Amino acid sequence: MGAVAKQVKTRKYDNAARLAKSDETRQAILDAARAQMLERGYRATTIAGIARAAGVHVDTVYALVGRKPVLLRELIEHAISGSDGVIPAEQRDYVAAIRSEPDARRKLAIYARATREIHARLAPLLMALRDASTTEPEAEAVWGEISARRALNMRRFAEELNSAGGIRPGLSITDAADTIWVTNSAEVYVLLTVERGWTPRRYERWLADTWARLLLPDD
Repeated sequence: MGAVAKQVKTRKYDNAARLAKSDETRQAILDAARAQMLERGYRATTIAGIARAAGVHVDTVYALVGRKPVLLRELIEHAISGSDGVIPAEQRDYVAAIRSEPDARRKLAIYARATREIHARLAPLLMALRDASTTEPEAEAVWGEISARRALNMRRFAEELNSAGGIRPGLSITDAADTIWVTNSAEVYVLLTVERGWTPRRYERWLADTWARLLLPDD
């Protein structure tokens, strides 16, 4: 019995070690993919190049992550979550903070800060995906999926604001959601922080102030 128990323990240890190694390799692939896509652009990045940079075989990239659109989609999910794993929206700290905050103006400030922090990681990847979506059907499908989910989340946020009395009279939930959707887009973030040279902090203040002016009732 002692020998059997030792064999079982050894197999469990070996399996855990293999899983840890697999996770480490997967992260190396994602890191290499992010670096190459941001440096070279989506189209010029190849799976072979990612594999070389990560120190693995091409088949390993496909086995552990997938094709190039899947790689980019996962990088975007990680950038949104702000971690090496994918965190559902309802489990993110800033979402919980928004829901627990009773004041509409403070809700906007919390979300503006979260948007600034997210876009610092996310905006370059989203711009790469948008560019790729114009010519590659798989990338277009990922872009459409992410855009649709983002629009749904903006509507949920508008409803959250409305429940706190934060939508001005005459403004529909749909129009409020679309206003939030366009003003916190990656395109606007890049235009202001790259093209116009704003600091991310200035962008955050502008976003919170713009939302307050466009969405909230007059004091």
